[in-house]
Amino acid sequence: MKTTLKELRSAAGLTQADLAAKLGVSRQAVIAVESDKHDPSLDLAYRIAGVFDLPVEDIFDNPYRPKI
Repeated sequence: MKTTLKELRSAAGLTQADLAAKLGVSRQAVIAVESDKHDPSLDLAYRIAGVFDLPVEDIFDNPYRPKI
């Protein structure tokens, strides 16, 4: 699942540890999502979207969404 999380985090001036603390997850979890080694749960995806005040779709690319 393609993500813009790393770019958003950097633009917000947050470290991986800062974001992890805001989300209540480990820094390793943030690294895994940023590097596309792990797809976040729906709950985590919504928490990430809440931190950046963006819709989930603006952060994570849905590979199952038809291209129009």
